[in-house]
Formats: sequence, structure tokens, C-alpha cells
Amino acid sequence: MQITEAAAVKKSGITTKELVIDAMLIALTYIFTAFVNLRLPIAANGGLIHLGNVPLFLAAIIFGRRTGTLAGAFGMGLFDLLSGWYLWAPFTFVIVGLMGFTVGAVTEKHHGYGWNTLAIAAACVIKVVGYYIAEGFIYGNWVAPVTSIPGNLVQIGVAAIIVIPIAERLRITIQRRL
Repeated sequence: MQITEAAAVKKSGITTKELVIDAMLIALTYIFTAFVNLRLPIAANGGLIHLGNVPLFLAAIIFGRRTGTLAGAFGMGLFDLLSGWYLWAPFTFVIVGLMGFTVGAVTEKHHGYGWNTLAIAAACVIKVVGYYIAEGFIYGNWVAPVTSIPGNLVQIGVAAIIVIPIAERLRITIQRRL
């Protein structure tokens, strides 16, 4: 059975090192979402500002769209499932997975402060629009989701302030060591 599993991994082109990195970044995204957060009393659902976007954006910028997608979709989707936000889990899986994919796709071929900023801005648009639509469907109301927009903007803004100054230097350092 181990030979079959090893053959499947080799055939997929994903190395053990890549699997470990993906798993670590999924875990970090979950941990930063679950334990480094602040619940907001303003939105219809209470709202949550967390730092899960920091490891998500770093994962996508440093390791690309596959790792960014996995870290976002599974890391934050797992948070929703384990923290009582189950109704949000399918939406989070798609929205945050798309955010990770987008940041990774932009920054895989284009490096630097400007490209990282552009990628995170694109992720911000995906988050705001995606969660607006999700909340509209969940609550059956297209006005209430407007109250979630400020929290989403703050969440991405704080992550951008942390990630943008360090991402490029961290990407170069890690890529040299791998």
C-alpha cells in the first residue's frame, strides 16, 4: 500500500515537502483565524475580524496559487466548521480559496511590493463581494450585508499592513532555503 501511495504522490507531481508546507499553512491559517480574532457587535451576524489572512496571503505570495488556495479554503473553512459558523463554511471554502488562488496567481510571475499590493487588493474585492452575496443568500436580505463591509475592509487592511512590508523579503529568504 505504501508503494501505491508513493506512486500516486509522484504521479501528481506534488512532493512530500510541498504536502508538509501546504498542511502547515492550512494549520497556521486556521490558528490565526481561530485564536487571533475580535468579534464585532456591528454586523448582523456579529462579524469577526481575525488575522487568518496574514498566513493565507504569505502562503500565496511565497508558495503560489495552489498553496494559497488550499490554505484559504481549508484553513478558514475548517474554522467555520469547528467554531459554530457551519452555515458559512461552504461560502468561506469558495470565497477564501478564490482569494488565495488570486493572490498566488498574480504573485507567481510578478514579484515586488506593487504586485503584492495589487494581489491583496484583488483579494479584498473578492472578499467583500463574495461575503456580501453569501450573506444576502443566508439572510434573504440584500441590505443587511452592507454592515459587514467595514469589518471585511478592516480585516484585509490589517493583513495588508502586516504582509506587504515583509512578504517579498520573506519570499526571497524562503525560496533560497528550499
